[in-house]
Amino acid sequence: MATVQAGINLREAIPEWQLRELYVTQALTIEQVAGRFGVGATTIGRRLRELGIRARPCGPIASPSSARDPLVWTPDLAYAVGLIATDGNLSKKPGRIAIMSNDTDLLELVRRRLRLNTDIRPHRGGYGTRCHHLAWSDRRLYDWLANVGLTPAKSLTLGPLAVPDEYFADFFRGCVDGDGSIVSYIDRYHTFKSASYVYTRLYVSIVSASVRFIEWLRACVQRLVNVAGHVDVRRSGGRHDIWRLRYAKRESLAVLRWIYYAHDVTCLIRKRHIATPFLTLRATPAARRPGRPVIV
Repeated sequence: MATVQAGINLREAIPEWQLRELYVTQALTIEQVAGRFGVGATTIGRRLRELGIRARPCGPIASPSSARDPLVWTPDLAYAVGLIATDGNLSKKPGRIAIMSNDTDLLELVRRRLRLNTDIRPHRGGYGTRCHHLAWSDRRLYDWLANVGLTPAKSLTLGPLAVPDEYFADFFRGCVDGDGSIVSYIDRYHTFKSASYVYTRLYVSIVSASVRFIEWLRACVQRLVNVAGHVDVRRSGGRHDIWRLRYAKRESLAVLRWIYYAHDVTCLIRKRHIATPFLTLRATPAARRPGRPVIV
């Protein structure tokens, strides 16, 4: 049990990700969570309010037969959370959820997997850009997403989310399909030195305007997959900084094999197509030799 001593900042003593895991994902009571941290229930209540996590009503959780039973994590739902976290938003009007994308195939995939009847419509984004969006109303899902950690106008404030480890690969794949990329190409830049200097480049990246979200993603993937990744930032006058988490070399192979753990996982087909040649053990790079690494 972690005991919180007087004078210690609550943010350090009761980490957001751990509180969400215990209270939202595992559905422990406030009293049970307080016992885990060695503090009083009022302290946990104050920390919940500070993070904007709505406290559940007193009493037992609804039975499985109830229409108000808490939503249960599934691979498809975790994937959708990743998409909403990167390419979507929760409206300030409670219950309204939207996902924006230039890729109508992605929106169609979400509509099919979540069994939505709403239409995909054209949408004018920020800075005069045009895209498409899928918007629908679901107060139950909206409230659940809010407890997971999503908020309206989240672009700059998005932070750690209460995603269980067993579904993190699906969530991360949703982030890649939303605001990420998988890039592979043949690099012949150094062939003027030698014809054998031909490299296959492979990168897996996710971008976000929230550095907290990017750093949290990096920490979770490092813990689960044992790859470090690299974070950099793109700055431009008049616009918000854009942070990028990127994996290269053998780390990109490990990440791809982790998120595409089965042939039938929910995903954007065109990105899966880029990853496919690297998903078998035969794609593992041989021991590095001067001049001809296979994946760099």
